Amino acid sequence: MGIISWIVLGLLAGAVAKILLPGRDPGGLVGTTLIGIAGAFVGGWLSTRFLDRPISTDFYDGATWVAAIGGSLVLLIGYRLLFGHSRR
Repeated sequence: MGIISWIVLGLLAGAVAKILLPGRDPGGLVGTTLIGIAGAFVGGWLSTRFLDRPISTDFYDGATWVAAIGGSLVLLIGYRLLFGHSRR
């Protein structure tokens, strides 16, 4: 997969992470989108580094999607812990 594919995957993974973790984020839509893109990269890196799962070159690989969504969730939770959220 090329860099554009990872960005698209990150956008979609960020949207799924936002659906799984509803609520208002301090960064809004742009911040959540950037977290999704970064989460796709982090999830891919974590899956290759620690789970010994090579990154597939196929855009529709389920494990790649799970890793990207998982990375997005981790970054979104970390972002909320560091910068707070508006559920008060």
